[in-house]
Amino acid sequence: MAIQRFVDAHIHLWQLNRLSYAWLTPPFSDDGPNGSVEPIAKDYVLSDYFADAEGFKVDKVVHIDAGAAASDALNETRWLQSLADETGFPNAIVAFAALNDADVEPLLAQHVESRNVRGIRHIINWHENPKRTYTPRNLLEDPAFARGYGLLSRYKLSFDLQIYPGQMIQAYELAKQHPDTPVILNHMGMPVDADLTQWREGMTKLAELPHAAVKISGLGFVDRGWTAQSMRGLVLETIDRFGPERCAFASDFPTDTLFNSYSYGLRAYDDITSGFSASERDALFATTAERIYRI
Repeated sequence: MAIQRFVDAHIHLWQLNRLSYAWLTPPFSDDGPNGSVEPIAKDYVLSDYFADAEGFKVDKVVHIDAGAAASDALNETRWLQSLADETGFPNAIVAFAALNDADVEPLLAQHVESRNVRGIRHIINWHENPKRTYTPRNLLEDPAFARGYGLLSRYKLSFDLQIYPGQMIQAYELAKQHPDTPVILNHMGMPVDADLTQWREGMTKLAELPHAAVKISGLGFVDRGWTAQSMRGLVLETIDRFGPERCAFASDFPTDTLFNSYSYGLRAYDDITSGFSASERDALFATTAERIYRI
């Protein structure tokens, strides 16, 4: 069954001589959550993305902060907005802001001066395994982070939530206090541990929030050699909990080139959802992303 159209809910672009990206700078190591990122440590611009997406009808794309230095957060937003003004892409921008910074509010105000900005992502994956963690401590236990999160609704910003399953109940409690801030769980909640108990419990709680949605992407974080068959169960469980109207497929390109090609990922999603109705598939591949990112 062919994918009629695709609104890619999670892409990254970068020019390494424009902004500073510590994670894309040598020396590289295989120890981190992604493994070595050396293969993607090169410029990736719109022409590269659409070359990777050749053969698919990509209507719109959502750019998610690409891990530039915090000092470059506003520069990234302004660069992306200039691209959007020139080319029409990206259609929505999710910018970076350190929500635990006591002085974060002026940055939020400056981000929304760019008309395509829809939300904020501050990666807060914390794991007790030092090879898996992105942060030295769990920011969901930091009152400063909670205060920053509470500012988002003032600027009509959503929050892209990137966490591990062990943080899901804490994230649920915080998001529940802010029903006017849409929250979008990244990469299917990143169930990296063999025991899925916390993931299942956390996904069930987050799905109780009517303002929560989830992106199905980044499956290589779970299994670098993933297949449609190996991930079918997790993807279908996710859709079952949230419903197609609150799930969005995404390429996570170019990061996911570490694990799979663009066509490999989309054809797997196509195969997994072959039994869904046309309207459900349109939600999964397009309309959910359009709704949650207001595009």
